Amino acid sequence: MFRLTKSLAVLSAAAMLSAAPAAVLAQEEPGAGTTINMAQATWDTGWFHAEIYKQLFEELGYDVQGPTTLDNPPFYQAVAQGDVDLWVNGWFPLHNTYQSTFEGQAEIIGAVAEGGALEGYLVDKASVEEFDIQSLEDFKRPEVKEAFDRDGDGRADLVACPPGWGCEINIEHHLDAYELRDHVNPIKASYSASMADAVAAYEAGEPIFFYTWTPNWTVNELVPGEDVMWIEVPEVNLPEDMADLADAAVLEGVEGCVADPCKLGFPANDIVPVANSAFLEDNPAAAKLLEVTSIPLQAIFAQNAEMNAGAGSSEDIQNQASTWIEENRDMVDGWLEEARAAAQS
Repeated sequence: MFRLTKSLAVLSAAAMLSAAPAAVLAQEEPGAGTTINMAQATWDTGWFHAEIYKQLFEELGYDVQGPTTLDNPPFYQAVAQGDVDLWVNGWFPLHNTYQSTFEGQAEIIGAVAEGGALEGYLVDKASVEEFDIQSLEDFKRPEVKEAFDRDGDGRADLVACPPGWGCEINIEHHLDAYELRDHVNPIKASYSASMADAVAAYEAGEPIFFYTWTPNWTVNELVPGEDVMWIEVPEVNLPEDMADLADAAVLEGVEGCVADPCKLGFPANDIVPVANSAFLEDNPAAAKLLEVTSIPLQAIFAQNAEMNAGAGSSEDIQNQASTWIEENRDMVDGWLEEARAAAQS
């Protein structure tokens, strides 16, 4: 009897020891066995922080598929339907126009960067001074249109946004609101290629007129206040679903603007994750990570500059993200611990 009891005790202790590593693993990797279908935006300036989030999910044990590159409309439809779980490339209020697509099925959670995403129109500084360009209204003047008309159609060429981007909606609204259709030609080809062409034109001493946002490599390559200037809109006029945000489209202290405060014509945006609500409910660790993680704008600026200088391959972006994580390991570990704790509660 004693031998049997002793044998049972030994077996019980062995079972406890073998179970202990599994329990520890479950605490360290609460996402083990779960797949995240992740998306990312078509603009490459958002891929760095998408990769950071991907690697952090993987540290929690999740198997991350993608990110799959999607335009705004298909992403918001897919996340509402649960065909993808999330992305970290939401721009709000710019993407307010898509809210009716995902409301009740997906939601904004946390913030990659709050209030740091500016948008607006820029002109090379030499042309601002030569033609006294202050706002979009100046592009109705014949001498200005002629200077910026590169294709000979009688209109000033503007590097705008490709179809499907949220900024395309605002730019199209501005062209109508300010009666610019006969004066401005929006170029909607690949943004990166169009901007590379604009940079080459600037370096050749030619006038350039373009839309951009921050964070973006463009403001590293063409520095506001030195190379280019933010110009204003005649008055703030926003699409209907953003009309109540007019005050947020006039900002103080915008470096390199022709005026202060500066009527940029676009509200300052938050860059945010958007995730399927059912996914968040089923994955408290992932939800908490999205809630607490944020990426400093300067880190995004720096990576965008590296990318523009040639380090923009998938491998480069993976390495840039992993380097940033290791350089900020104490902060990152704090986010991961909060996520692990959420899974245990």
